[in-house]
Amino acid sequence: AMEKSYVPLFLLLLAVSCALAKDGGKKETKETTAKPKLPQTLSRGWGDQLIWTQRTFSSSNSPLMIIHHLDDCPHSQALKKVFAEHKDIQKLAEKFILLNLVYETTDKNLSPDGQYVPRILFVDPSLTVRADITGRYSNRLYAYEPSDISLLYSNMQKALKLLKTEL
Repeated sequence: AMEKSYVPLFLLLLAVSCALAKDGGKKETKETTAKPKLPQTLSRGWGDQLIWTQRTFSSSNSPLMIIHHLDDCPHSQALKKVFAEHKDIQKLAEKFILLNLVYETTDKNLSPDGQYVPRILFVDPSLTVRADITGRYSNRLYAYEPSDISLLYSNMQKALKLLKTEL
């Protein structure tokens, strides 16, 4: 129970650092008015039209979906491609608070069964990682491969259903 009290603090620090990182480089110059290419957004390629979080979580009744991945990991890249191109997942993802992390966390709540990528955790508004919403690998409970995209989709549906029945 002691670890649980650190989660809101961690998420607050994370939200603040994300917000600062996003606002840090905004200067009005000719470069920002001309749009040669899309800037790197908080989506990091997981769905640019989705709203990726930079706010604290506890004020919302939406579930949080945390995607841990690395830019140089072929498994992360493969899953990202399938996730971003899956129209139903992109539509369903609009109902979540979305956070993707490209760095490993020391928060044991966010790596309940080890630090591997990619892993996708569902967190409810009480800031509890849902241990009942997992992938199909017993040694990496929150791992998803591109071939598991339909399982990920049904787990997203499950996370939303559980939230409605538990609130």
